[in-house]
Amino acid sequence: MRDQQNHIAKWWEPAPNGKLLCTLCPRYCTIGEGQAGFCYIRQNIGGKLFSIGYGRPTGFAIDPVEKKPLNHFLPGSQILSFGTAGCNLGCKFCQNWSTSKAKLDSTNSIYAAPDEVVALALKYKTPSIAFTYNDPVIFGEYVIDVSKIAREEGLKNVLVTAGYIDKEARKEIYKYVDAANVDLKAFTETFYHKLTFSHLSDVLNTLVWIKHETNVWLEITNLIIPGENDNELEFYQMCDWIVNNLGDEVPLHFTAFHPDFKMKDKPPTPAAALRQARDIAKKIGIKYCYLGNVHDADGQTTYCPSCNSALIKRNWHSVLKNNLYNGSCQKCGKSIAGIF
Repeated sequence: MRDQQNHIAKWWEPAPNGKLLCTLCPRYCTIGEGQAGFCYIRQNIGGKLFSIGYGRPTGFAIDPVEKKPLNHFLPGSQILSFGTAGCNLGCKFCQNWSTSKAKLDSTNSIYAAPDEVVALALKYKTPSIAFTYNDPVIFGEYVIDVSKIAREEGLKNVLVTAGYIDKEARKEIYKYVDAANVDLKAFTETFYHKLTFSHLSDVLNTLVWIKHETNVWLEITNLIIPGENDNELEFYQMCDWIVNNLGDEVPLHFTAFHPDFKMKDKPPTPAAALRQARDIAKKIGIKYCYLGNVHDADGQTTYCPSCNSALIKRNWHSVLKNNLYNGSCQKCGKSIAGIF
């Protein structure tokens, strides 16, 4: 693979005292000479902001698309997945902290130019590429360049993200993106401020923008953490907001927490809490609700919202049976939301 060169960043402007203002996400870091922003991989070098994570993935994997999780986007297909070091959130419960909380100088990374990433997907015949593991927002320049070439080669692009992004930057980063899973971590500002060092309103704004101003297929994940965001009222409020602002056909995934990073004192999510959340979502009117990080055949099956037929049966991330026909229920003909 070719040698890496420093890649100048987008989305920044000069700030007082020789510093630079990064405008990529709502954190709006002011970065001094030689320093990096909160995400670790956007650095002020000689008075210019560089994306030092550009072209430096921490590794590649071929995953089931259901692992992203996406259940209504090319179900049963494989997807080439990769991320870099760093993240623009500070989640104390991060499940991928070994890379998202790492700096490039402490993380083994390789250099892969955008065309080399696409060539890898073509070599292994994966129909899609996922920007995932850490938040792809922070390597947005790389996302744009890879996804543009991928689109030209007939491949689809997926972002797995927390949705914490500036309103202008997102227009460019999502230009060639086909699907996104946004992690709606909770539904209180207290949770976001205390446990992620970010803000709920910015994420909600991104969700509304994706749904109503782009053609990106959207699914949502909510990681349930005991004692932090597992309040019954919060589930009602979140699901009600989703239905009223995004519609009832956006798939919602409730996933189980396991103790990690700075929250090892919390117990794993009880199965009952996951089922309770799903019951509430269905009661509010969400048509497609799933359970993840646990083995639950019912909670991982796609049902027809019209006749309740089992359309896509799954075992963990594997599709056992797909009864869709041209994106519709074979039994009653109901069209199912998604990209099939």
